[in-house]
Amino acid sequence: MNQIDRPEAFDTEALRRKISEIRTRSPGEKSDANRPSTLNPLARRIAAQFGMETYSPTMIIGLMRLFEFSALFAIGYAITMFYAAPNLKQWLSYSMILAAGSMLALGFMQAADGYQVPMLRSATRALPRLLAAWTLAFVATALLFVVFHVENRLSPSWVAAWYVAGALFLIAERFFIAFSIRRWARNGTMERRAVIVGGGQPAKDLIRSIEQQSDNDIRICGIFDDRDERRSPHIIAGYPKLGTIAELVEFARLIRVDILIIALPLTAEKRILQLLRKLWVLPADIRIAAHAGNLRFRPRSYSHIGNVAMLDVFDKPIADWDSVAKRAFDIFFSLVALALLWPVFIGAAIAVKLSSKGPIIFKQKRHGFNNEMIEVYKFRSMFTNMSDPTAKNAVTKGDPRVTPVGRFLRKSSIDELPQIFNVLKGQLSLVGPRPHAVLAQTADRTYSDVVEGYFARHRVKPGVTGWAQINGWRGEIDSDDKIKFRTAFDLYYIENWSLWLDLKILLLTPIRLLNTENAY
Repeated sequence: MNQIDRPEAFDTEALRRKISEIRTRSPGEKSDANRPSTLNPLARRIAAQFGMETYSPTMIIGLMRLFEFSALFAIGYAITMFYAAPNLKQWLSYSMILAAGSMLALGFMQAADGYQVPMLRSATRALPRLLAAWTLAFVATALLFVVFHVENRLSPSWVAAWYVAGALFLIAERFFIAFSIRRWARNGTMERRAVIVGGGQPAKDLIRSIEQQSDNDIRICGIFDDRDERRSPHIIAGYPKLGTIAELVEFARLIRVDILIIALPLTAEKRILQLLRKLWVLPADIRIAAHAGNLRFRPRSYSHIGNVAMLDVFDKPIADWDSVAKRAFDIFFSLVALALLWPVFIGAAIAVKLSSKGPIIFKQKRHGFNNEMIEVYKFRSMFTNMSDPTAKNAVTKGDPRVTPVGRFLRKSSIDELPQIFNVLKGQLSLVGPRPHAVLAQTADRTYSDVVEGYFARHRVKPGVTGWAQINGWRGEIDSDDKIKFRTAFDLYYIENWSLWLDLKILLLTPIRLLNTENAY
């Protein structure tokens, strides 16, 4: 959030600092936000209607760009093979020309707003701009050809064929895309699911403003507010109030809400901060609607839904193409690990089987992304009749439940290797906050009772290894401080994620595993 230009007295810098403190406060401070709430029947029925997986416009438009580049290049390549039949040197020159022309076409179409949702919805409206962009790309490519003195002369028939074929492709493709996007908008495939936080007249005005934007991709799923009927009616602008803010957290986990919009004036600072302390644990964008105020923002301070200004507070971590990159990272390095470590897998499996009766693999329910329950795989390290699937009683030093082989597997972390299969299934990432057992606790309190914002670590997929582990927070959690600091490191990782950080953690993990002081 940047500073705001405003006609009235309002300390937005102080509000910005307080919002920042929500994420950076001591992990031991308590809040009711950790306590789950049971949804009412109406909210559950509404949530059931949003079971279909959705795809964000950012992802679909990104795939469109990739498809259009590939198609324009492929069309030019086919024509080149037909007209020129080039030798190897000529083939390289033509390939460079084709790649440059296709890339320039995408750049000019981007500059002409050709990848904005309103343009994608209406092919007739967009085509003049797209054809102009395609023409400019040809002119620019020809200039590059002359400037760099490429040896092969362009055949006029080759140029004309690629230009016409490319133009025909863009026309047909954009009409198909426009039809598809309208269809996806109707059936909910391409939409952002939004929940309005706060009721009364501000929520009504916000909903009316959003509904007037014909080209936005927002689907309003409902309204949540703690206030009673006098200040916040049960029906607002045709949408039902589905429950309290505590119930919203459970609702958002069921349907994977994309954006939470707080419909309160910025001057209601205390109320906004109370809401943010409860809502920031969710993997969703959080915005404050600025449509009703008299405040004028600087351009970088806010985003828009149509023409409705939104003050950006929190962004969903590792979203859209970042999530694709992280998934590709996970799959690639998981396959590399399997190729390198398969003898270790086989040796550990044989040792577990021969050392004690019972299955080789131990399965345990743990918290996954967005608090979903997942079943995590490990090599069995305990005697079968003494195993504790709930992990309510943590393993301690010299624990008699652990087999001799299991003690070695746990100290070396070899028992965690089967979780690579969880990664390939998409339940875990290689790097992320470690998944804790559902009933795990320290002393007689669950982790969420000890740490405010504990569930915020579930805004991303849990990992086989993590930032906390390579910084020494590994093994038994037998005190409040250990879970507090582990959570603090996990939240740091989420806020500062990058592929480079993942690679650093992955490379440091084998080195840090040499310290077995807290591994029992």
